[in-house]
Amino acid sequence: MNTNRKWTGMEIAVIGMAAKFPGANNIDEFWQNLVHGVESISFFSDEELLENGISAGILNNKNYIKARGILKNPEFFDYPFFGYSRRMAEIMDTQSRLMHECCYSALNDACYIPEEYIGSIGLFIGASSNLQWQAMTLLEQMSGNDTVLGFESTQLVDKDEINLRISYNLNLRGPSIFLKTACSTSLTAVHIA
Repeated sequence: MNTNRKWTGMEIAVIGMAAKFPGANNIDEFWQNLVHGVESISFFSDEELLENGISAGILNNKNYIKARGILKNPEFFDYPFFGYSRRMAEIMDTQSRLMHECCYSALNDACYIPEEYIGSIGLFIGASSNLQWQAMTLLEQMSGNDTVLGFESTQLVDKDEINLRISYNLNLRGPSIFLKTACSTSLTAVHIA
Protein backbone atom coordinates (compact mmCIF):
# COMPACT_ATOMS: atom_id res chain seq x y z
CA MET A 1 0.00 0.00 0.00
CA ASN A 2 1.40 3.37 -1.02
CA THR A 3 1.08 5.69 1.98
CA ASN A 4 2.66 8.59 0.11
CA ARG A 5 -0.32 8.97 -2.21
CA LYS A 6 -1.69 12.49 -2.50
CA TRP A 7 -5.48 12.64 -2.54
CA THR A 8 -7.04 14.99 -5.07
CA GLY A 9 -10.64 14.86 -3.90
CA MET A 10 -11.62 13.46 -7.32
CA GLU A 11 -11.33 9.80 -6.30
CA ILE A 12 -14.28 7.52 -6.95
CA ALA A 13 -15.40 4.55 -4.87
CA VAL A 14 -17.89 1.97 -6.09
CA ILE A 15 -19.94 1.14 -3.01
CA GLY A 16 -22.85 -0.77 -4.52
CA MET A 17 -23.42 -2.82 -7.64
CA ALA A 18 -26.18 -4.83 -9.23
CA ALA A 19 -26.61 -6.46 -12.61
CA LYS A 20 -28.31 -9.30 -14.41
CA PHE A 21 -26.55 -11.33 -17.07
CA PRO A 22 -27.38 -14.32 -19.25
CA GLY A 23 -26.98 -17.28 -16.90
CA ALA A 24 -26.59 -15.11 -13.79
CA ASN A 25 -29.24 -13.18 -11.86
CA ASN A 26 -26.71 -11.12 -9.93
CA ILE A 27 -23.04 -10.13 -9.67
CA ASP A 28 -22.13 -13.05 -7.38
CA GLU A 29 -23.57 -15.63 -9.80
CA PHE A 30 -21.81 -13.89 -12.69
CA TRP A 31 -18.49 -14.04 -10.83
CA GLN A 32 -18.98 -17.74 -10.11
CA ASN A 33 -19.69 -18.34 -13.81
CA LEU A 34 -16.43 -16.57 -14.70
CA VAL A 35 -14.44 -18.50 -12.08
CA HIS A 36 -15.83 -21.85 -13.24
CA GLY A 37 -15.77 -21.10 -16.99
CA VAL A 38 -19.53 -21.44 -17.38
CA GLU A 39 -20.80 -20.71 -20.89
CA SER A 40 -23.81 -18.43 -20.44
CA ILE A 41 -24.80 -18.01 -24.07
CA SER A 42 -27.65 -20.21 -25.33
CA PHE A 43 -27.17 -22.05 -28.63
CA PHE A 44 -30.14 -23.16 -30.75
CA SER A 45 -30.79 -25.95 -33.21
CA ASP A 46 -32.34 -25.26 -36.61
CA GLU A 47 -35.54 -26.94 -35.42
CA GLU A 48 -35.83 -24.62 -32.39
CA LEU A 49 -35.25 -21.55 -34.54
CA LEU A 50 -37.78 -22.67 -37.18
CA GLU A 51 -40.37 -23.24 -34.41
CA ASN A 52 -39.75 -19.66 -33.23
CA GLY A 53 -40.37 -18.12 -36.64
CA ILE A 54 -36.88 -17.83 -38.11
CA SER A 55 -37.09 -18.51 -41.84
CA ALA A 56 -35.08 -21.23 -43.56
CA GLY A 57 -33.47 -18.54 -45.72
CA ILE A 58 -32.05 -16.80 -42.67
CA LEU A 59 -30.91 -20.10 -41.14
CA ASN A 60 -28.98 -20.94 -44.31
CA ASN A 61 -27.15 -17.61 -44.26
CA LYS A 62 -23.55 -18.38 -43.23
CA ASN A 63 -23.42 -15.12 -41.25
CA TYR A 64 -26.46 -15.96 -39.09
CA ILE A 65 -25.38 -16.85 -35.57
CA LYS A 66 -27.62 -19.39 -33.86
CA ALA A 67 -26.91 -18.17 -30.35
CA ARG A 68 -28.12 -15.53 -27.95
CA GLY A 69 -27.75 -14.38 -24.38
CA ILE A 70 -31.00 -14.91 -22.47
CA LEU A 71 -31.86 -13.39 -19.11
CA LYS A 72 -33.76 -15.61 -16.68
CA ASN A 73 -37.34 -14.69 -15.82
CA PRO A 74 -37.50 -11.13 -17.21
CA GLU A 75 -41.28 -11.29 -16.88
CA PHE A 76 -41.09 -11.47 -13.06
CA PHE A 77 -41.46 -7.93 -11.81
CA ASP A 78 -42.84 -6.82 -8.44
CA TYR A 79 -44.95 -4.07 -10.01
CA PRO A 80 -46.86 -3.07 -6.84
CA PHE A 81 -43.55 -2.55 -5.00
CA PHE A 82 -42.54 0.00 -7.64
CA GLY A 83 -45.98 1.63 -7.76
CA TYR A 84 -47.31 0.23 -11.05
CA SER A 85 -50.50 -1.54 -12.00
CA ARG A 86 -50.37 -4.99 -13.57
CA ARG A 87 -51.30 -3.52 -16.96
CA MET A 88 -48.62 -0.84 -16.74
CA ALA A 89 -46.02 -3.54 -15.97
CA GLU A 90 -47.20 -5.58 -18.97
CA ILE A 91 -46.78 -2.58 -21.26
CA MET A 92 -43.45 -1.45 -19.78
CA ASP A 93 -40.34 -2.23 -21.79
CA THR A 94 -38.49 -5.20 -20.28
CA GLN A 95 -35.33 -3.07 -20.04
CA SER A 96 -37.18 -0.66 -17.80
CA ARG A 97 -38.45 -3.41 -15.50
CA LEU A 98 -34.95 -4.87 -15.19
CA MET A 99 -33.41 -1.44 -14.55
CA HIS A 100 -35.91 -0.74 -11.77
CA GLU A 101 -34.85 -3.98 -10.10
CA CYS A 102 -31.11 -3.42 -10.62
CA CYS A 103 -31.23 0.16 -9.34
CA TYR A 104 -33.05 -0.94 -6.21
CA SER A 105 -30.59 -3.82 -5.73
CA ALA A 106 -27.57 -1.51 -6.20
CA LEU A 107 -28.93 0.87 -3.55
CA ASN A 108 -29.52 -2.10 -1.26
CA ASP A 109 -26.00 -3.39 -1.93
CA ALA A 110 -24.63 0.04 -0.98
CA CYS A 111 -26.79 0.06 2.19
CA TYR A 112 -28.61 3.20 1.06
CA ILE A 113 -32.27 3.77 1.86
CA PRO A 114 -33.33 6.65 -0.43
CA GLU A 115 -36.23 7.66 1.83
CA GLU A 116 -33.84 8.14 4.76
CA TYR A 117 -30.71 9.41 2.99
CA ILE A 118 -30.51 13.21 3.14
CA GLY A 119 -27.94 13.54 0.38
CA SER A 120 -28.25 13.49 -3.37
CA ILE A 121 -28.41 10.17 -5.24
CA GLY A 122 -28.10 10.49 -9.01
CA LEU A 123 -29.03 8.09 -11.78
CA PHE A 124 -27.25 7.86 -15.14
CA ILE A 125 -28.79 5.37 -17.56
CA GLY A 126 -28.36 4.33 -21.16
CA ALA A 127 -30.55 1.89 -23.11
CA SER A 128 -31.46 0.89 -26.65
CA SER A 129 -34.78 1.38 -28.38
CA ASN A 130 -36.99 -1.70 -28.25
CA LEU A 131 -38.74 -1.17 -31.58
CA GLN A 132 -40.57 -4.51 -31.56
CA TRP A 133 -42.02 -3.77 -28.10
CA GLN A 134 -43.01 -0.25 -29.18
CA ALA A 135 -44.74 -1.57 -32.30
CA MET A 136 -46.65 -4.18 -30.29
CA THR A 137 -47.83 -1.51 -27.84
CA LEU A 138 -48.90 0.78 -30.69
CA LEU A 139 -50.94 -2.03 -32.26
CA GLU A 140 -52.71 -2.63 -28.94
CA GLN A 141 -53.50 1.07 -28.66
CA MET A 142 -54.90 1.13 -32.18
CA SER A 143 -57.14 -1.86 -31.40
CA GLY A 144 -58.89 0.22 -28.75
CA ASN A 145 -58.57 -2.57 -26.15
CA ASP A 146 -55.80 -1.00 -24.11
CA THR A 147 -56.78 0.08 -20.59
CA VAL A 148 -53.76 2.38 -20.17
CA LEU A 149 -53.97 5.78 -21.81
CA GLY A 150 -51.98 6.25 -25.02
CA PHE A 151 -49.62 8.90 -23.66
CA GLU A 152 -48.72 6.83 -20.64
CA SER A 153 -48.24 3.74 -22.81
CA THR A 154 -45.75 5.57 -24.99
CA GLN A 155 -43.81 6.63 -21.89
CA LEU A 156 -43.73 3.08 -20.53
CA VAL A 157 -42.04 1.81 -23.70
CA ASP A 158 -39.81 4.83 -24.34
CA LYS A 159 -36.18 4.26 -23.34
CA ASP A 160 -35.73 7.99 -22.74
CA GLU A 161 -38.20 7.88 -19.83
CA ILE A 162 -36.64 5.00 -17.88
CA ASN A 163 -34.37 7.12 -15.69
CA LEU A 164 -37.10 9.58 -14.70
CA ARG A 165 -39.55 6.84 -13.68
CA ILE A 166 -36.89 5.06 -11.60
CA SER A 167 -35.70 8.28 -9.95
CA TYR A 168 -39.27 9.17 -9.05
CA ASN A 169 -40.25 5.71 -7.80
CA LEU A 170 -37.07 5.25 -5.73
CA ASN A 171 -37.05 8.83 -4.39
CA LEU A 172 -33.66 9.66 -5.93
CA ARG A 173 -33.10 13.41 -5.66
CA GLY A 174 -29.85 13.79 -7.57
CA PRO A 175 -29.37 14.25 -11.31
CA SER A 176 -31.39 11.84 -13.45
CA ILE A 177 -29.82 11.60 -16.88
CA PHE A 178 -30.52 9.36 -19.86
CA LEU A 179 -27.83 9.18 -22.50
CA LYS A 180 -27.10 7.25 -25.66
CA THR A 181 -23.72 7.12 -27.36
CA ALA A 182 -24.11 3.95 -29.44
CA CYS A 183 -21.58 1.27 -28.42
CA SER A 184 -20.00 3.42 -25.72
CA THR A 185 -23.21 4.15 -23.80
CA SER A 186 -22.37 2.24 -20.62
CA LEU A 187 -18.82 3.61 -20.43
CA THR A 188 -20.06 7.13 -21.10
CA ALA A 189 -22.72 6.82 -18.39
CA VAL A 190 -20.06 5.79 -15.86
CA HIS A 191 -17.74 8.61 -16.99
CA ILE A 192 -20.44 11.29 -16.76
CA ALA A 193 -21.67 9.98 -13.39
